Amino acid sequence: MNENRYSAKFKAVDALLLILAAVPILFGIALYILLTPASSGIEIAGARIYFTINMPLQPLPITEAQVNSWLVIVSVLFLCLYLTHGMSPTRPTKRQHIVEWAIEQTQHLVMDNMGEFFKDFAPFVAAVMVLSALSSLLTLVGLYPPTSDLNVVGGWAILVFILITYYKFKCGPLHYLKSYTEPVAFLTPLNVISEFATPVSMAFRHYGNILSGSVISVLVAAALQSLSAMIFGRLPGALGDIPFLQIGIPAVLSVYFDIFSGLLQAFIFAMLTMLYISSGFPEEDYKEKLKRKALAK
Repeated sequence: MNENRYSAKFKAVDALLLILAAVPILFGIALYILLTPASSGIEIAGARIYFTINMPLQPLPITEAQVNSWLVIVSVLFLCLYLTHGMSPTRPTKRQHIVEWAIEQTQHLVMDNMGEFFKDFAPFVAAVMVLSALSSLLTLVGLYPPTSDLNVVGGWAILVFILITYYKFKCGPLHYLKSYTEPVAFLTPLNVISEFATPVSMAFRHYGNILSGSVISVLVAAALQSLSAMIFGRLPGALGDIPFLQIGIPAVLSVYFDIFSGLLQAFIFAMLTMLYISSGFPEEDYKEKLKRKALAK
């Protein structure tokens, strides 16, 4: 593999993987163009429903957010295949150095926030951050970001809640129920509410920040267009139709709301995932339980 790293076959596979990583996003853009009706004004709405599947309990709508989520997942798959193509322990490429650095940083992040017991959580945390970040960045190509849909982010939060509950159950159901009475028994109702408020707060925090950024960007761009027409609309000829105030300013807003805010919210969601899971796990009690089992044997 090392000798053929720069061969025509190797480069062709590289190019094919990059194309396959881009095809889902291009498909999403084409789907958006074909299925989006023409609009003459500002239109702020949720994810459009492409079609509905009849189910026994209730119809299942397949929305723009769900489709775009799967497109991101497929793109990430081929991007990972591209980044890991041709990896070698003796002759690493620049691409391999970048991948190894990213893996090391993720492992350090997990170890610092979750501890030794959760050292194998690095792939899950990396998947959460990459999926969230790339989903939010879809706005850069004009697609609906799945992170602006509460159903999508709520599904992620429910998955995290299941993991939290799973690790809380490591010491048994009685230990889990007893945790609701700590530090004092009369706080049990508040502890129960706090437990179920965790996925709700995670979902609404992520969804709200991404959605608000998209709404603000659209409103500011529309306001700049109207203001530009008011100020420069009397210029002769085609000059009066040019939205001068929309040149540059929306791009600056996009840098913050679409890029910085999207990446920041992905990092925050991953951090909350790590903190909630690790803080809910009774590690010391679990170690004592393992010691008692070992002594009993």
